[in-house]
Amino acid sequence: MEITIGVQHVARELVLETDQTSDAVVEHVRTALETGNALELTDTRGRRVVVPAAALGYVEVGGDEARKVGFHNL
Repeated sequence: MEITIGVQHVARELVLETDQTSDAVVEHVRTALETGNALELTDTRGRRVVVPAAALGYVEVGGDEARKVGFHNL
């Protein structure tokens, strides 16, 4: 699933792919915002992304459907 994170005062978005469900990601975001702790997510390659909760502008969570790869006959 693709997650897009907007960080305040940063022109570029953070985009990552994760194996977590959308519900799990939303729960991580809510917990970070409620506690003021950093949002920490791990992508599909094992890299960790840490964003201070106070710097979060928005978090866009894609659906749980896996991306389809291949060619489409027209």
